[in-house]
Amino acid sequence: MTSKPHLDTLLTKEADFMSVYDFSAKTIEGPDKSLKDYEGKVLLIVNTASECGFTPQFEGLQDLYEKYQNQGFEVLGFPCNQFKNQDPGTDKQIFSFCEDNYGVSFQMFSKIDVKGEHAHPLFTYLTEQAKGLITKEIKWNFTKFLVNKQGEVIDRFAPQTEPKSIEKEIEKALNA
Repeated sequence: MTSKPHLDTLLTKEADFMSVYDFSAKTIEGPDKSLKDYEGKVLLIVNTASECGFTPQFEGLQDLYEKYQNQGFEVLGFPCNQFKNQDPGTDKQIFSFCEDNYGVSFQMFSKIDVKGEHAHPLFTYLTEQAKGLITKEIKWNFTKFLVNKQGEVIDRFAPQTEPKSIEKEIEKALNA
């Protein structure tokens, strides 16, 4: 008698073949956007917050975006209010804040959860692919995930990691 594979085994194997291109999310302007639109580009996916000690990192993220955008690099910002209520505004307020204070022109998405029962599936996938120190769970705002041109997560950076300090890893991914 042939045994049937357990459902968890099937889901795990199926997840191994996924990439970030299998996800979509609502943009901060409103419409859904498939991450497949970024196929062939190097991505830096970041959970952001407007009232956090790390909020000035928006400037560094924008600098990286401007420097490498023409080489196939994109920054994708995902506002999150799960860490001490540091992004309480509406999508419109968050968008205005980022644009007015930091000149953000990279793609921002609608506010989401990045951990817990209601975590966006993209962030569940990202944390499965690149576990953090001690645990896979995102612990704070401005956790950064670097994704290669094939849609595979190649690195994870802590909130305190300044965007400028990951420039070499971005260049390496762009040149791969």
